[in-house]
Amino acid sequence: MGRAIRALLILVLLLGLAGGGAFFYAQSVYERPGPLAAPAQVVVPRGGAETIGAALAERGVVADGRAFLAAAWATRGQGPLRAGEFLFPAGASLADVLGVLRTARPVQRRLTIPEGLMARQIVAVIDRAEGLVGETPPVDEGEVLPETYTYQYGDTRAAIVRRAMAAMDEALKEAWANKAPDLPISSAREALVLASIVERETGQAAERPRVASVFLNRLRRGMPLQSDPTVAYAATDGAPLERGLTRADLDREHPFNTYRNRGLTPGPIASPGKEALRAVTRPEATDFLYFVADGSGGHAFARTLEEHNRNVARWREVERARGAAGAGADPSPGPVPATAAPQR
Repeated sequence: MGRAIRALLILVLLLGLAGGGAFFYAQSVYERPGPLAAPAQVVVPRGGAETIGAALAERGVVADGRAFLAAAWATRGQGPLRAGEFLFPAGASLADVLGVLRTARPVQRRLTIPEGLMARQIVAVIDRAEGLVGETPPVDEGEVLPETYTYQYGDTRAAIVRRAMAAMDEALKEAWANKAPDLPISSAREALVLASIVERETGQAAERPRVASVFLNRLRRGMPLQSDPTVAYAATDGAPLERGLTRADLDREHPFNTYRNRGLTPGPIASPGKEALRAVTRPEATDFLYFVADGSGGHAFARTLEEHNRNVARWREVERARGAAGAGADPSPGPVPATAAPQR
């Protein structure tokens, strides 16, 4: 600290503030609280101390770029000044600021990829992430793991995608390694495909193993999955569907339409999370073959077509009640009946 004070003293003298109090003034400049009224995240540019000092002065972190330059030079033996995004505390002194630039961890930003997004939606999320640079590389359906990823200002979008792909590979490998015996799926890839369907069918974590059991039971019996999200995926060729499903959608010939085709879809319809992967590889043991929305955000499950039809009738009553309640106003959308519908 003594060298920094001496350097500041030189600055003070150059500024014409000679006299016996100059040393103490220099010391106070180095140690006194700075102008920041509240903590602030600041992107520190690459360049020398002069460039950094000017940027910090412009953001109000330091009061005088020249004093910062002198203090940085005098303490240069303590390490280089780093570029990046840093959090500076309120009232940070020059000593505090230099300590942050030399030893503090850069700000860790967070990017969350929600579960169940399609590939083009995931690309849009990464495109919009502030602080990342470069273009987002192409992403295949189901290729990245929905998760929260930390990054630093200036990291590349390609690096985030690589990490998310590696995370999916690891999660799928782990889920498949711990799979239950006698599953009617034969590969990790098929588990990924089914998990994407389960992910799109229910947003309730507790339901996923039960929903997975319905589809696995259907696969065992050679029944079509009849999953509405696969029909929606087919209707738009992988884009979000901004309307309700129609009879024409259900009847459309398309490889992803599980009303028209038996077995799994040719590929994933979204990116499933870890819980959905676990659900299809360690499903709940049930003999359910059907499910339909129950009006509460969850689903009613059934073993027989007769029981399922009763559940469907109850759901239609809920729909009608909601429609009546919303008459004359903009109705709030209820849950779409994500249904493993009766085999036709």
